[in-house]
Amino acid sequence: MKIIDILKDHKMSLSFEVFPPKQETAFESVKTATEEIAECKPSFMSVTYGAGGGTSRYTLEIARNIKDRFGVPTLAHLTCVSSTKETVEKQIDAMVNAGIKNVMALRGDLTPELEKTDRSKWAYQYAIQLIRELKESNRDFCIGAACYPEIHPESPDQKQDILHLKEKVDAGADFLTTQMIFDNNLFFNFMYKLREAGVTVPVIPGIMPITNAKQVERAIKLSGSFMPQRFKSIVDYFGSDPDAMKQAGIAYATDQIIDLYANGITNVHVYSMNKPDVAKAILDRLSDILGKDFNR
Repeated sequence: MKIIDILKDHKMSLSFEVFPPKQETAFESVKTATEEIAECKPSFMSVTYGAGGGTSRYTLEIARNIKDRFGVPTLAHLTCVSSTKETVEKQIDAMVNAGIKNVMALRGDLTPELEKTDRSKWAYQYAIQLIRELKESNRDFCIGAACYPEIHPESPDQKQDILHLKEKVDAGADFLTTQMIFDNNLFFNFMYKLREAGVTVPVIPGIMPITNAKQVERAIKLSGSFMPQRFKSIVDYFGSDPDAMKQAGIAYATDQIIDLYANGITNVHVYSMNKPDVAKAILDRLSDILGKDFNR
């Protein structure tokens, strides 16, 4: 099933993101965790690719397992940073052979090693090049792309950032998913600007449950996300108690999701970090809100 068909439905949807292992020895434990989340029957699950493509060989295996064993639509990430045309073409073929219909087209994170290289020699410098290639491959993919409500770290300003997003959509992106947000007002403001700029595809807000204080610093480093004072107070008060912080973090994320639904946003994506207990806790808290026939 294509993700765009889920997003265009008027029912509420809730999806989760998982990631492949960094090492082969961790594959079975990661696979088990992703299966436990799949058993919850979310609307769909996305599987990340790994910095520099380092864990890409596991992405399709996990995505195919979720799709085939549990009937959960999967969104496989594909990054192009420092990749050759041949490498990307082989990965596209592998996705087709695995029955993957949905692709998240990303440039990928720049590792310290990649930042030192000459990017002008890369086959792909931006995600839009990958989106175009996926579209021109005539493989009938549903294509997703990333967006930053608080501006991409490499953009000079939000106006330019939104213009680049429109170019991604014009190139073939069917929907957008945001980086993690902790203040819904920033997302609502971003949506207004997108629509004003003529970007009309579905946009899925990304929510990350912060379940331990150490995640805060990493979240800020990865996305540059604004942390509202209300959230900072929660971390300051509960951060030293792991169990309390976990419960408070899940409650905060759930409250964000409820607020999004209440304001007409029907599709929400959760960065669940391979944590089945977190995914289950959120779904339990939303059981009556989502109802028995939510888009799964």
